[in-house]
Parts: sequence; structure tokens; C-alpha cells
Amino acid sequence: MNKEISDKIVVVKSHDINIDKDYVKWIYELKQRFRNAQIKSAVKVNSEQLLFNWQLGRDLVIRKAEEKWGKGVVEQVSLDLQAEFPEVKGFSTSNLWYMKKWYQFYEPILKDEKLQQLVGEIVVVENTRLEQIGTAIAELQQPVGEIGFPMPFSFVPWGHHILIITKCNDVEEALFYIKLVVDRGLSRNALDDYIRADYYNATGKAITNFKEKLPVTQGKLAQELLKNNYDLGFVSLPEEYDENDLEDMIEQRMTRFLLELGEGWAFVGRQKEIIISGKTRKIDLLFYHIYLRCYVVIELKVKPFDPEFAGKLNFYVNAVNEFIKKDSDNPTIGLLICKDMDRMEVQLAFQGITTPMGVATYDNVKIKEIQEYFPTTKQFQQQIALAEEEYKLKREKK
Repeated sequence: MNKEISDKIVVVKSHDINIDKDYVKWIYELKQRFRNAQIKSAVKVNSEQLLFNWQLGRDLVIRKAEEKWGKGVVEQVSLDLQAEFPEVKGFSTSNLWYMKKWYQFYEPILKDEKLQQLVGEIVVVENTRLEQIGTAIAELQQPVGEIGFPMPFSFVPWGHHILIITKCNDVEEALFYIKLVVDRGLSRNALDDYIRADYYNATGKAITNFKEKLPVTQGKLAQELLKNNYDLGFVSLPEEYDENDLEDMIEQRMTRFLLELGEGWAFVGRQKEIIISGKTRKIDLLFYHIYLRCYVVIELKVKPFDPEFAGKLNFYVNAVNEFIKKDSDNPTIGLLICKDMDRMEVQLAFQGITTPMGVATYDNVKIKEIQEYFPTTKQFQQQIALAEEEYKLKREKK
């Protein structure tokens, strides 16, 4: 019995009533029902406000307000609304211009298949937050559909929408971030970080065979999670570094490496040992991905892709499936991160391989300058002082 229920029972016992399992279960259901009501209420309020913003932006466009009433009409509308509703924020002139831009940004694709696909993807997302507001989705879907308002927009705060339309280059990129916000519940600052890091272009571009080797839903999510190139700018190594050096530094900077990998990654171990037919085999890096619910084998290579790398990665993926994976886990995925690659070579190497795997590259490893291997000025001065002291002692002995 958890603390929350236990505390409630103590309070109720003070009123001299009998407590049984049915009562505890009922109280738990009441609390869950109220939480869901709170969520639905918040979603409803946000949705209604966004719907108003969408309609106002739409009116300014389709009524050709500036042509009809003059260039100062937006400023006038702002003043009229603020005068009528002084306690309400959001009727500034700049905000009204954003409403117009918001509608104009998406207007060309309101009947496009991409938008309909986005709606479908967000509704079926296996996400706790969306499961909680599932009924709210159903309630909101009908009214917003009548005036061309995309239903998934209801779950994205207005400030996020402004950030997206002002920083995204096109609608496709904007829809990517809309889905990301809904899927992960990103704050505005977190969304801004993703956009600044160009997450749209960085993810989903790795060469993989996921489409052929994984179920549709898992394959699509796995593809979205992998980057085509990983920035190892946080790693500093000697000029002639090898794979062990790279692994050592990544292990030392594991927190930073996990941030580069993205959300949902959990580090299992480096040089993970597996005994196969009496021989010890070691996996470079082993992770578990929480969203995919599977192990991910990562092999590091400090030289360009070679077809033999695919065979070795395939071996380790099969080994993890055989000796580590549990029945509740999804099939293990392999990821090879190398210095460079040729797409045709990778595609040919993947032919005939049955395990799901991908290949990506890395860059920006910092090479330690030779000065790092010399004493610092302070160390040099200390060495001189020590040498002088030894020289004096020798002279005194003479």
C-alpha cells in the first residue's frame, strides 16, 4: 500500500468509520477521475483559446482586413479587444500579427495528406500523457475540424506555436516539432534547444534496414531516434587515437554522450562480456532504449565503414538476443558509428542480414595539442627552483 493511500486511511480512521479494500479502491478511483478531469479542463481551455486565435488569424486573411479597412486595422482590433477585455492578456498588436502569420503558415496544407497523417500519428501515440487526455481528444476533434483547425495543435501551447512558425523553414519541419512537443511534452525552452540543435535534420537520417526488419511502429520510432552523424565535440584525444581511446573518453563523458544520443537511452556497460562456446566476446557499448524497449548494441570504429563491420555487429546483436534479452524485450538493434561511410557499401553489406541495424558517422573529435604534453609555466618554474636547490646542496657538500 503506497504512502498516499496510507495517509488517507489515517485521516479517515479519525472519523471512526470502517476501512476495507473496496473503500481504498474507490478513493483511488476518485482521485484518478479528478486528475483526468483537471487534465481535460486544462486541455479544453488551451484548445478554446487556440481555436479563437486560429479563427482571428483566419478572419484577418480571408476578409482581407487591411485592404478593406486600412493598414492600421490590426492595431485597431487590438485596441478594441483590450478595451472590452482589459483583464485578458494576449490581445497585443504583435500577438494579433502572429495569429495571422500562424494561419498563413499552415493554410497551404490544410487539406494535405501530411496534415492528416500527423493527426493520425498523434492520436495513436503510445504515450501516458496522451492516454490520460484521450477522451479530451475525442471531444475536441469534432468542433475544430469544421473550420479547418488541425486537432493536434490543441495540445501545443500558444508560445510554442509562435516559436515554431518563426524558426522553422517550412511546414514539414514545423509539423515535425509539433509532433515532438505532443509526444514528449516539451517545455518552450526545451523546444527552443531542439530547434537550435537542428534536431529535425539531425535525426532519422541514419542508414538502416529498420523498415524491412522491424514492425512498422517500432521501425519508424527507431529510425526517428537515430542520427546520421553524432557530434563528439566533447571528446579530446591524441592525434593517433584508436578505438580504445575513443571508448575510454566516451565512458568518462557518458552523461554528455547520452545527451548527444537523445532521450530514452540508458547505459548498460562498456566492453560487455558474453561467453559463447567457451570464448569471451566483448561488446563495445551496450545500451537499453526505454521507448523502444530493447537493447542497442553500439560498435565504434575510428576508420571509414568496411563491409566486415556489418557482419561483426550482426554477430553481437544475435548474441544479445540469445544471452541477454528477456522475453518482454523487443528485438535488439545494432548501431555502428564510424568515421565515414559510403552509402552504397552500407546498403550492399546489409543485404542478407536479418537483424535490425544502422550505420552513422561521428565528427568534431578534438585533437589534443602537443603543448598539453609539456609542463605548464608553473610546473616549469617549480622544476627550475628544484634544480637550483639541488645545485646549491651539491655545492655546499663540496
